[in-house]
Amino acid sequence: MENKSILLLDNQYFMNVELLKALVKFSNIKVESFDSWGKMSFKNRCMLAGANGVIGLTVPVLKGRDQKGLFRNVQIDYRSNWQIQHWRTLMACYNRSPFFEHYADDLRGLIFQEYEYLFDLNMATLQWVVKLLKVPVNLSVTENFLLQYPTFVLDYRNRFRPNNFQNITQPVYYPQVFEAKIGFQKNLSCIDLICCEGPNALQLLLNQD
Repeated sequence: MENKSILLLDNQYFMNVELLKALVKFSNIKVESFDSWGKMSFKNRCMLAGANGVIGLTVPVLKGRDQKGLFRNVQIDYRSNWQIQHWRTLMACYNRSPFFEHYADDLRGLIFQEYEYLFDLNMATLQWVVKLLKVPVNLSVTENFLLQYPTFVLDYRNRFRPNNFQNITQPVYYPQVFEAKIGFQKNLSCIDLICCEGPNALQLLLNQD
């Protein structure tokens, strides 16, 4: 990463830990804003650790998961009670974590704020994480779509998907709430790391290779 000056990311719902590990080592971050919707991604889902294993949270979208078009135009579907379900799941997973009570109001506010577009919700979660951890980065979005970028850009778009996100040999380790019962779960949502490590999360990420 030393020879790269810009990190290019896809726009995720509460991005995973390994993506955040890459982010904190760059000062300039670009978020892809001209990619297509595409299913089987973390654009509208995140992974948490529950008492019985990994739990996926999904934000429903209008027109369904098989729609075509730009991701930034995808609208959130509020006809179901997904916000209540996400919040209840967060409480069940992290109510006993060391730092949940410190961030509960922020998390609840993000989840229950009714953004029209999924892209905007995801950007809000990213901005929250960056502000919370006091990461000194310059965030911007792409102005067009490029399949390939110059060598000074590290392209992490679609690096992690729901079918491969735990295929990591040296994951960021930290004690998790249900680790004694279900074992350590790799590369979950940044929510897991933040609720378990709090302000120490940034230093932990910076110390990882």
